Amino acid sequence: MLGKLIRVGRTERGMTAQELADRAGISRTTLYNIEKGAPGPEIGIVFEVATLVGVHLFEPDSRLLAMHDARLQEKLTLIPQSVRPAKQEVDDDF
Repeated sequence: MLGKLIRVGRTERGMTAQELADRAGISRTTLYNIEKGAPGPEIGIVFEVATLVGVHLFEPDSRLLAMHDARLQEKLTLIPQSVRPAKQEVDDDF
């Protein structure tokens, strides 16, 4: 669920995976593993990435966590699969 929260936070802020990875000082592959919930990335790195996208790390009520997880899954099905940086307009005024 934390990986889903991180992905939603990143996409809501309009950040590409590469931008967030660069900001956290990790590879894009590591970020994808974090967003998938893979067990490999160190927990400190996961917490740092979560903090960068504004994810609250702890919720005491497990019912709220389950409800939040279901809502996140719904959100993830509605958002684009990837975020692309905005194209820069060409200054062709000579």
